[in-house]
Amino acid sequence: MTLQHFDCCCHYFSVACFSLTSEPNMTSGAKVSDRVKDLYNSMKVVKSDADPKERLRLVVFHIKDGIIDATDDKIFRQKDLGKEDVFKFMTNLLEPKSCCYLLYDCHYETKECGKKEELVYIMWAPDIAKVKDKMNYASSESAIKKVFTGVKHELQVNDIADCGTRPAFADQLGKNVLTLEGRSLCSDEQSAESK
Repeated sequence: MTLQHFDCCCHYFSVACFSLTSEPNMTSGAKVSDRVKDLYNSMKVVKSDADPKERLRLVVFHIKDGIIDATDDKIFRQKDLGKEDVFKFMTNLLEPKSCCYLLYDCHYETKECGKKEELVYIMWAPDIAKVKDKMNYASSESAIKKVFTGVKHELQVNDIADCGTRPAFADQLGKNVLTLEGRSLCSDEQSAESK
């Protein structure tokens, strides 16, 4: 709100009026750190001569003190994951009561195109997270999405059931997905049956 004074022609009194229009440059939500931009650019452009073990595969971003950023312990390269199932590792990063943004270098195979490597942006806002946190992440999402230009897959997930299995996640990527991170879509079901 802005306070405006209007003086009458005799200058003996002034009237205060409040404008209910918002300021033109006001924005809501958190700001994006430069590090987020650098991480995104590293994931987006993979050089052909780069060491595959150094490739960024997953980054988890949180809002702290009004800034969207990633801490070193939430940046995962291929060498950090070893032989681990990258998809399962990614779903385990989604904490049941905490919101986050996640950028995932997803490797999958389709019937039509063969092997694909595409970035997937996920806004994780679980139903049981604090309402204030969910509102903060929702109002800040446009800022991080401006940085993540060209990401083909954008998901908003509120329940792990929406993407916690290979078939559910593959549905988000499109039709005719055969494998996800080198494993068949039915490997989740087969491992569950064997237990």
